[in-house]
Amino acid sequence: MPAPLSGAFPPHPLRQYALLADGERGVIVGPGGELAWMCAPRWDSDALFATLVGGSGVYAVTPAGRWVWGGYYEEGSLIWRSRWVTEEGIVECRDALAFPGDPHRAVLLRQVTARRAPARLTVLLDPRPGFGSRRLRQAHREPDGVWTARAGELYLRWTGGARARPDGHRLVLDLTVEPGGCHDLVLEISDRQLPPAPPDAGDCWRQTAGAWRQSCPGLADTIAPRDARQAYTVLRGLTGTAGGMVAAATTSLPERAEEGRNYDYRYVWIRDTCYAGQAAARAGDHLLLDGTVRFVTARLLDDGPRLAPAYTVDGRRIPPPRPLDLPGYPGGFDLVGNRVSEQFQLDAFGEALLLLAAAARADRLDPDAAKAADVAVEAIARRRHQPDAGIWELTPRHWTHSRLICAAGLRALARAGAPADRSVRWTALADALVADASAHSLHPSGRWQRAPDDPGLDGALLLPPLRGALPADDPRTVATLRAYTAELTEDYYAYRYRHDDRPLREAEGAFLLCGFVVALAEHQQGREVAAFRWFERNRSACGPAGLFAEEYDVGLRQLRGNLPQAFVHALLLECAVRLNGPWTDP
Repeated sequence: MPAPLSGAFPPHPLRQYALLADGERGVIVGPGGELAWMCAPRWDSDALFATLVGGSGVYAVTPAGRWVWGGYYEEGSLIWRSRWVTEEGIVECRDALAFPGDPHRAVLLRQVTARRAPARLTVLLDPRPGFGSRRLRQAHREPDGVWTARAGELYLRWTGGARARPDGHRLVLDLTVEPGGCHDLVLEISDRQLPPAPPDAGDCWRQTAGAWRQSCPGLADTIAPRDARQAYTVLRGLTGTAGGMVAAATTSLPERAEEGRNYDYRYVWIRDTCYAGQAAARAGDHLLLDGTVRFVTARLLDDGPRLAPAYTVDGRRIPPPRPLDLPGYPGGFDLVGNRVSEQFQLDAFGEALLLLAAAARADRLDPDAAKAADVAVEAIARRRHQPDAGIWELTPRHWTHSRLICAAGLRALARAGAPADRSVRWTALADALVADASAHSLHPSGRWQRAPDDPGLDGALLLPPLRGALPADDPRTVATLRAYTAELTEDYYAYRYRHDDRPLREAEGAFLLCGFVVALAEHQQGREVAAFRWFERNRSACGPAGLFAEEYDVGLRQLRGNLPQAFVHALLLECAVRLNGPWTDP
């Protein structure tokens, strides 16, 4: 079979992709065994595999002839098994990034196994760093069959491809695996000189599988243990050594075709990281909780009231957006960077307090984190009257959700064992925030409205009561939930807010985060059947790999936006834990 060109791997619907991740970077795997997206050495580095967005660069292990595809994750891990039924038999490719990851060196593990008949495959290694601007160079096969090469500023070493042949600036291997046999391929990618000897594939697989077993909690006391574990592994895979969790592994996957809503989510949003930490705390997991607290604490102590909404995984400011000369994913365009650093988002301080309060309840609040809590409180007191971009990063206004979630954070911290004088002061500030919102952002019908000058509904307004800003039986809580489900949901899918007079599903996709939030809100109200319906409906909006994007196109039954969207997995995990028993307040 002739080797396929990089262009032979077109983009697929997002539901057909899987994720490999080791905390330091991620890989998107397509149904043809192609690694369609990878940035190295870190999440926000330039891509060297970019066919997902129409670029060049790919690493593919593809069966010869005709095949149909399937796949699954090994339980409690991000070890992915592509499975193809071919005209000759069944072949599998086991894929993983060696876990936990090294910030400077990625180790890609691929193991091909033939079932009952010989497996014939083509392996194509064509890295193109700089989003396709650089090529493989200085490729050299050592006497032991190991390939070494440079690609841009990266060092590469490839084991298992001894019989590969150079084909221009790429390597091609025609591979045959006998029935019952397996063949290992190990690709190392580093921004530093590689160690003298390549790693042993068997040792890497054992260490990676063992590390995932140790990292992932059992989560048996949930309503959906398998999906809860899968959500946890996604969160863990997206979380780096500094404790920050990137919002997604990708950039520029459009939320809506041809409407310009393309964003780079390869960065750590404070809010999203706090969601993950709170979900981990509910699940009784301290590994993920401690990491998120460490990252948020460092950012608060460094930047204080000037806290940015998002950072790189190592705590740097995010560069502004710039276009790339790539076609982009169909319906979108390509860019890297994000304008979020230019914004002020008041609610980030409230979410930080909710996270730190969760750590305090688990007796895991160290002195630095306690200082960070004081910083966040003072920032809320100083900046609460300023307009902010809010949870959806819109034109600055006095968004109601921002004020109420800060009140929730203050109340949670006051209840988490704070000294009496601080507890009184923090509670008084929370009361003032709620009173101010009630005076200016209460709709005549008795529900919350988005802002003093915006009478609309918003899914974000369901969050503050869940976090303790107001009681469940507060008339404003009840009225807001009732109005929201009547006006901004359909068929157990939820939308953020109404953009215009178009039908909901024509303006944007259903927002999966909001769907899980409604499940929690119904649970808080004691309506268990409704809560379960919301949970089940929204957890089904994924592909075979169980990954969720930000939005779900209800009409076309397709995922929209960057993949995987971490905060959706965080809320799924929290739902799976909390719906397993009676509602308990924070």
